[in-house]
Amino acid sequence: MAQPLHCPSWVIPAEVSGPGPSPLLMLMHGVGGNENGMIAAARVLDPRFIKLVLRGPLPFGPDAFGWFHVDFTAAGPRHSAAEAEAARSLVAGLIPGAVRDAGADPRQVYAAGFSQGAIMAMSLLLTRPDLVAGAVAWSGRILPEAVPVPGGTELGRRDALVIHGLHDQTLPVRHGRASRDTLQALALRRVDYHELPIGHELTGEVLSLTNAWLDRQLAP
Repeated sequence: MAQPLHCPSWVIPAEVSGPGPSPLLMLMHGVGGNENGMIAAARVLDPRFIKLVLRGPLPFGPDAFGWFHVDFTAAGPRHSAAEAEAARSLVAGLIPGAVRDAGADPRQVYAAGFSQGAIMAMSLLLTRPDLVAGAVAWSGRILPEAVPVPGGTELGRRDALVIHGLHDQTLPVRHGRASRDTLQALALRRVDYHELPIGHELTGEVLSLTNAWLDRQLAP
């Protein structure tokens, strides 16, 4: 019998308080990574946010975890749709309790991730816009099965940020452009897209652009 999925998490409290409950930013790492890179990123992201850093539920090796298995083939990445759906459901199920326990604003929950974590963030936004106000994809892509039928009214009140490297050899830039086009076709309220002269990596410029986007989410 398969073991239940478990998703360890770390909470970094907001460093700056506002007049009401703090917004919440979930951060998810890429395949074969762990929470440490996302904790480092969380430290330089907007201090008004409570940060919830998640570790992928599937062990891939010593200190290496992921959200679902994927093979990189000449025809492009091929993933386990069943595992991706199970991981997405797991994270979605964590959100209400995390918001409650952290005293966060349930209307200001955002998901962000790198590579496979970016895939998770976009899947959450597209399938559960009732739980997620916006999403940030660093060097990721959108899974075909996560794309809803166009015309939903809730997505029209949601925002997304996509940042991709022009020299990304793991997920070439065409995946970032496809994500942008998909999100625009779904008529989100706003889609911000940036291509940078970098590879498959999370850089200071990526985090600076993310901070500018986060600041705009909290603007009156």
